[in-house]
Amino acid sequence: MNTTEPLTGKPFALEGKSAMMERALSSAGISILFQDSTLTLSYAENLPRHFAELFFAGGSDSDLFGQAHGDYLRTLKFKVLETGTATNAEIDMDVDGEVRTYELKVQRINNEGSLGILSVISEVTELRHREKVLKSLLRELSHRSKNLLAIIQGIATQTARNTLSLDSFLAKFRGRLQSLSNSQDLITDSSWRGAYLFDLAEKQFAPYWPETAGSMPIFGINAHLTPNAAVHLGLALHELIVNSASYGAIAGGAPSITLNCKEAKHNGRKAIEIAWVEILPNRTEIHEFSENSFGKTVLERVVPSSMSGKAELRLVPGRIEYYLQIPETEFEILKRP
Repeated sequence: MNTTEPLTGKPFALEGKSAMMERALSSAGISILFQDSTLTLSYAENLPRHFAELFFAGGSDSDLFGQAHGDYLRTLKFKVLETGTATNAEIDMDVDGEVRTYELKVQRINNEGSLGILSVISEVTELRHREKVLKSLLRELSHRSKNLLAIIQGIATQTARNTLSLDSFLAKFRGRLQSLSNSQDLITDSSWRGAYLFDLAEKQFAPYWPETAGSMPIFGINAHLTPNAAVHLGLALHELIVNSASYGAIAGGAPSITLNCKEAKHNGRKAIEIAWVEILPNRTEIHEFSENSFGKTVLERVVPSSMSGKAELRLVPGRIEYYLQIPETEFEILKRP
């Protein structure tokens, strides 16, 4: 019957019902397969082309699905015939060079006293692919969440070790959490692909940069950083800008700071070097980077080790300089100045 033609006769005549069922099966992407009590194929409807070409009345599951799948389905269907308990099965088949997954819902039927098997077949290739992608994303999210919690725990522990009062701890801890949140916002907005250096720096500097000082001094290559690099570099930039706002150039009213990114070499491989240079308004050596302080630990140890990079913090009268080399595994140069 040509089910693409309008139905004729009474709407609910037998022929009309059959045509309506065919159309419903076709639009839903569902096939049905009938077998007698010996599992001999007797009738099929709406089979995909590759199955329809193999189907013939009197054939078997092995003729349709191949010997291995046929043996598996034969055992499963005989059990359904014996127990009357419906079950589901999935098989993967190579169709035109592509692996496709089919779900079979198998149940026993009684046709005028004769037992048989009805299999409802649907392709679930895309559904299973989406499920695999979702599981992969959830595993990645779990991994990133654990890493983030470990960073927060480390920040809390180190901040507590280097503060003498609860008020001081809360102020510094909240600032560092906000820095982490700012970096995380950029990463999330990019669907976890990372963040551009300039965007990251502006996000970290904005709460502390004086409005009267003009645009933020960020120069060089606007490298695209991995999520890992963005999170840890964000922490480093936070420590530098907070120190400047508390004791350095910003606090002194003359924010002479530059942040520059250029191409470099690290262990003989491509890298970028990010340089912070801060000219202090006087030759004071007051800062938050004393030996074993949290800021110094972050800048010299935590940040470079997290990226397998290299860092150097130079504290000299009248200047604070910080140089960080980031290996090519942690960035891409998508835009050049």
